Amino acid sequence: MKKIVVLLIGVIISSYSYGQFSLKNLKKTVTTATSSATLSESEIAKGLKEALTVGAKNASSQLNAVDGFNKNMKVRIPFPEDAQRVATKLREMGFGKKVDEFEQTLNRAAEQAAKEAAPIFVNAITSMSITDAKNILMGADTSATSYLRTKTSDPLASAFSPHIQKALDATTATKKWTELATLYNKIPLVKKVETDLVKYTTSKALKGLFTVVAEEEIKIRKDPAARVTDLLKKVFGSTNG
Repeated sequence: MKKIVVLLIGVIISSYSYGQFSLKNLKKTVTTATSSATLSESEIAKGLKEALTVGAKNASSQLNAVDGFNKNMKVRIPFPEDAQRVATKLREMGFGKKVDEFEQTLNRAAEQAAKEAAPIFVNAITSMSITDAKNILMGADTSATSYLRTKTSDPLASAFSPHIQKALDATTATKKWTELATLYNKIPLVKKVETDLVKYTTSKALKGLFTVVAEEEIKIRKDPAARVTDLLKKVFGSTNG
């Protein structure tokens, strides 16, 4: 069983190794593997945690950079869906630039808050059990992301909200939204618009965060790359021979 787990961990951390096995091929190889334990279960679990920690930090760092959200069309935060009529009407009235500036401030706020994700992810990874690790190893391409979403969604939302609020104020998003809403609400016969910017931006930021975490996990499982620590070299090296 330890041999099987050792073989599988090589795939999970393949973004840090020069291995040639794909997940499909390695799983096939595992079915014929014999039991030859070269690592303890604690070392195997530690190796997985180390790989996942690097991936989670990469995702957080990527989104925390300038335009991490704003220029990534997969995660960019758009004008609030429940207020799209506001954007449409204001563009028709010649206020398109204001709408664009507002959308950018939402994304800047999410970028600033993204740095809060890394320590929360690390805490969840650190508390991962041997059973959790084995389930992730044997799971689908984004099983680690699913695990992190289950364990961290609530604490992430709690951590993000005050930082989103602060960032919205710092990036003048709150002020710009007030201006836009005021312009729109002055239009005769329109339904007044009210949107909770903090809740909206936090929700979108977390959705984008897990999108990028999933991408990082897929890279870890499928893409060959250099081994970056002695432990990862040791764990992956144990899959050979």
